[in-house]
Amino acid sequence: MTDKIITMSIFDLLEAGPGPSSSHTIAPMKAGFDFSERVKTLSEKILNNAKGVRVRLYGSLSATGKGHGTDRAVIIGLMGNKPSTCPPTLLNDFLNIPKEQKFIDLRVKKLPLDLENIEHSSVSHNFPYSNTLIIELLSEEYLASRATSKDFQNSILFSWEYYSVGGGFLQWKGYTEPKNIMPAHPYRNMTELKNQLKIKKLSLEKLLLENETSISGLSEEEIKAKLDKIIYIMKDTVNRGINTEGVLPGPIGLKRKAKRLKECADALQTIDQYLCLLDSYAYAVAEENAAGNTIVTAPTCGAAGVIPAVLMILEEHFHLDIVAQRSGLLAAAAIGFIAKNNASIAGAEVGCQGEIGVATAMAAAMIVQAEGYSPKVVENAAEIALEHQLGLTCDPVGGYVQIPCIERNAIGAVKACNAALIAENENPNTHIVSFDTTVKAMREIGRDMNRKFKETALGGLAICMTYC
Repeated sequence: MTDKIITMSIFDLLEAGPGPSSSHTIAPMKAGFDFSERVKTLSEKILNNAKGVRVRLYGSLSATGKGHGTDRAVIIGLMGNKPSTCPPTLLNDFLNIPKEQKFIDLRVKKLPLDLENIEHSSVSHNFPYSNTLIIELLSEEYLASRATSKDFQNSILFSWEYYSVGGGFLQWKGYTEPKNIMPAHPYRNMTELKNQLKIKKLSLEKLLLENETSISGLSEEEIKAKLDKIIYIMKDTVNRGINTEGVLPGPIGLKRKAKRLKECADALQTIDQYLCLLDSYAYAVAEENAAGNTIVTAPTCGAAGVIPAVLMILEEHFHLDIVAQRSGLLAAAAIGFIAKNNASIAGAEVGCQGEIGVATAMAAAMIVQAEGYSPKVVENAAEIALEHQLGLTCDPVGGYVQIPCIERNAIGAVKACNAALIAENENPNTHIVSFDTTVKAMREIGRDMNRKFKETALGGLAICMTYC
């Protein structure tokens, strides 16, 4: 396991932004925005000599970037937009934006931007992270060199190498972890978290709130208000999705199903209705994500449907109020923290087990915490959920977060409920496998998984399914 203390904020893990992919859309948009801010600090001499911008995509950003909207996301970021504040439909509206409004502001002048600024480079590379992009400020000499196939490297005025490391998190060459204020109750994994609970005699909710206060500087009331807003956005996304019909973007021609599933669920009885509602809610968010609309990373865009679907069930069928839901979401965040800190939540790094698998574990923990069970039962539920998603590949058809991604959100939500049910009804002291053990297994499986099954669209369903 890692030797890093978890210093992540809940609101970095659970972040609103445009779909369809946190690693392919949200982080690249952040990279574009970061570059647009960095170049403004350059000297006027350099900026006056600048004639263009080039973005080179590598790894799965290159392989499946078009389907994920990576090219549009980077340009939108370079235009000065951030994922958390950009209009909900900006990604889909990009092609309709007037040409004169697409530019990067260099302080002394503006340079035009469009999809021609994007180059899809090699899928195989030697950069430290699969999802790598390099953004360069170019001189007139460099632009001229492209016409003669010569490479005047000295004519690149400024360059920055970025890494999308999963869940919308961004790093770059030479990146060092920010010197965050240490949490009040530091831990690196589930074992240490439980030890802190025992030593400090705190509830899981209280410990997580006090840690977030230390890290973010927010008061507990401010944290609760922000969590409530996240819950609202999640439920609002469900409601948008179950009331929308049509065909999702891209060549697959996949029709939305959430609205029909919801209508069918209303006519069913007992357990069938429960499951069909759960499916419809997960589909609703996953379809909104696939459409490029605003969702909440939980822990990623591709897995954003699991937790909102379960939240809806907690309210409608378990009749749990916002206080219980909020407490559950805190537990979900702790599970996401531990998985990211000790393995990965990036499909490009460990496959879909790091996305849907972790989301399922987070949702299972959320249910158990919301219902008032002990931290041991919370851990057991998360472990059961993750254990039965181990080895899950990331093989999006056509590079779009549609097949098998949307269905996987629904299956993940169902698995989360079942994992919670098992954990709540077994003897918790007879549960043998720890959550830390399962996270370690996920990390090892991810390392050994063939690269073509990790978000490249080069293996699995992506090549076995044909579409027109």
